[in-house]
Amino acid sequence: MPVYLRNALIHWYANIDDYKIFPNKEITVDREQPWPKAVNYNRRPIPPAFLRWIEYYQTNAFVVVKNGELVHESYYHGFTAQSISNSFSMAKSIVSILTGCAIKDGFIDSLNVPVGHYFQPFNQPAYQSLRIIHLLTMSSGLNWDESYSSPFSVTTQAYYGDNIRPLMASLTVVDTPGKRFRYLSCNTQILSYVLEAATGKDIADYAREKLWIPLGASRTALWSTDREGGDEKAYCCFFATATDFARLGQLVLNGGKWNGRQLVDSAYLAQAIKPAAWLLSESGDRPLTWYGYHFWLLRYKNNDVALMQGLAGQYILIIPSQQKIVVRLGEKRCYYKINSIPCDVYIWLALADILAN
Repeated sequence: MPVYLRNALIHWYANIDDYKIFPNKEITVDREQPWPKAVNYNRRPIPPAFLRWIEYYQTNAFVVVKNGELVHESYYHGFTAQSISNSFSMAKSIVSILTGCAIKDGFIDSLNVPVGHYFQPFNQPAYQSLRIIHLLTMSSGLNWDESYSSPFSVTTQAYYGDNIRPLMASLTVVDTPGKRFRYLSCNTQILSYVLEAATGKDIADYAREKLWIPLGASRTALWSTDREGGDEKAYCCFFATATDFARLGQLVLNGGKWNGRQLVDSAYLAQAIKPAAWLLSESGDRPLTWYGYHFWLLRYKNNDVALMQGLAGQYILIIPSQQKIVVRLGEKRCYYKINSIPCDVYIWLALADILAN
């Protein structure tokens, strides 16, 4: 029996504490920069109606930052400020941020460079039309099945398997790149190999250098790997505290700058949180308006919102016009979606309005 299938049958479903069952690379901290607390820090109680939603969606952490200050933090079900939790696909946005770092550092000159320039298995004629920007906008046209329910899917094989790189190398282009949005985790994984080749560092080390140390994270983060000393599962599986996740949102809100230091290319980041509207939606019947460079996008009360989103309702919400960050971690989300955005996102935005005003 293949390793991935055995692991899938043992564990059955991905969980927020899966760092306990996988090897991990550490993204260590240096000097913590504690969040400044607002004058109204934790002064506003959560209304009973929202407490019911918190319980219903099995929320473990809820954090609100406004104007660079911590306004609210609360934890549930045994979670604390030092508990780490699985990002799931919020990691995709982290890889996007690291792409902006690589551009700022001069490692990547253009998003229109063929992927095969960095990922050698794709350095052949069949992949020449596939560019970095196609990975970022989920328009690669690769033959990947984004299925979370089948123990036999390639997504399950990537999550529970022990050799993810050959799995990526085996993929082929079956649709014209740069034409249609299709959400595929393989895009992020291959993008991580592009970053590794461009920077000469694995993404965990690059994340430590460009994010965790300069942001003054409070606790060592983990990035799960396919095997001991192997490849990071870049499309998922970054484990951090809620307030450290908030730092990533604040970095995006700051246009890639932290304490006066430009960490991420500002032009790249500005484009990353705009819709890739030149693409067609997955159904092909309308322009793409809800996705940029590995960031989900929505409107809330006439405000543009960028969303880092992961399985089971892991959210980092970035509202530039309100200078606000909202982090919600938990074990359940609403499966009804509005323009591809889970409906419970709007509950957390409404709660943040109450707590931050």
